[in-house]
Amino acid sequence: MGYGHKLLQGERYSARTMTKRQADALLRKDLRKFCAMFRQFGKDSLLLATLAYNVGPYRLLGNGKIPKSTLIRKLEAGDRNIYREYIAFCNYKGKRHAMLLKRRKTEFALLYVP
Repeated sequence: MGYGHKLLQGERYSARTMTKRQADALLRKDLRKFCAMFRQFGKDSLLLATLAYNVGPYRLLGNGKIPKSTLIRKLEAGDRNIYREYIAFCNYKGKRHAMLLKRRKTEFALLYVP
């Protein structure tokens, strides 16, 4: 619903009556939430928030079953040479997907601040 927003507990939205403006506001709200989640990474927070919006924050930050991604571990160590790790998030059902690879390269080119 609304550019991929998942309903959270207590939220009530109707996909049939949602306007483009409301969907855009919902997208921006979600992106702000993810930016706040990755605030500790400074200028990389928008890049990480965009990736988290697409793949889920648990894939980056880890949880009980999934370890932290190498992308996050590299950034925590102070290494900002993360191009290879960023574009590695282009698999779908275990296989490399050409359009996702193209999307990740475009995101990186637009959002990475040297």
